Amino acid sequence: MWRKSNCITGGLSGGEILKKRSVVLLVAGMCLVLLQACGTKRENVVENAGEISSEAASEESNTSEQESSVAETEEAAAPTEINVFIAASLSNVMEEVAKAYQNEHPEVTINFNADSSGTLLTQIEEGAACDIFFSAAQKQMNAIEKDGLLLDGKRANVVNNQVVVVTRKDSGTEVTGLSDLSRAQSIALADGSVPVGKYTRVALMNLGILEECEDPSVYTTAEVSEVLSGVEISEQSNVSKVLLAVYENSCEVGTTYYSDTYGYEDELEILEYVSYDLTGDVIYPVGRIMNDEADERENVAADSFYEFILSDTAKEIFDAYYFDTNVE
Repeated sequence: MWRKSNCITGGLSGGEILKKRSVVLLVAGMCLVLLQACGTKRENVVENAGEISSEAASEESNTSEQESSVAETEEAAAPTEINVFIAASLSNVMEEVAKAYQNEHPEVTINFNADSSGTLLTQIEEGAACDIFFSAAQKQMNAIEKDGLLLDGKRANVVNNQVVVVTRKDSGTEVTGLSDLSRAQSIALADGSVPVGKYTRVALMNLGILEECEDPSVYTTAEVSEVLSGVEISEQSNVSKVLLAVYENSCEVGTTYYSDTYGYEDELEILEYVSYDLTGDVIYPVGRIMNDEADERENVAADSFYEFILSDTAKEIFDAYYFDTNVE
């Protein structure tokens, strides 16, 4: 009789089958772990690649900014020139101001044109290339502004000066001041278009020597001589020439500015410091002028020097040269 067997011919036992299933599951689990690990690693690689790409972009941006900054610095340091028109009485002090400025800005060359404020005004109105105008009186700056040649907001009062009557220390003059100018043998006097010439005429009006009029500058040299008993008057085109005429003993006395006597203390004597009550304030305004011929570098340099003229450093220099910087 056929008997049931405990095994199947050529097959596996139950225990062996369970063992094989366990191995298969183990292998499958390991593969899954490996796949997950590979996925994580791939994600990390992608993330790291993104970070590297971002860092590279940032470094490239920083490099670009640095190169741009260097280019701007080189551009700012490129040589340029500016044209500054100054009243003759500012010649010496502005040379010192320019030196102080160029210690910080050696790339900027400052070309000064020094003359009477009236002459400078005419030159500017006729188209002369000018970046900054530094006048010895408000009248000329007012005319510039009225002509539309002044940059908006770029006008300021810088210093106050004072008219003085001077002579050589060895002149032996009998003159003591404006009130007795007629006692002089000869006088150096700026014409009425020059600020110091106008201030002198204003003072003579206030002393009652000249008759009152709306514009004292219209008084000619001959008319001034007539009211001074016909004294010889040598008319000068700017204040520096007045000083030189007295210094060289061409004229016995002259009217100039206190600041112009700087450096001449050993040779010249101040006979009178003319009161502001007689002349009014002698304010010097500075302004930035529209210059169609200027390029960007010139305009930047002109703006910079304009601001330097108003700085505390410049004020110290003006004070040393007998200017009064206590102005509004």
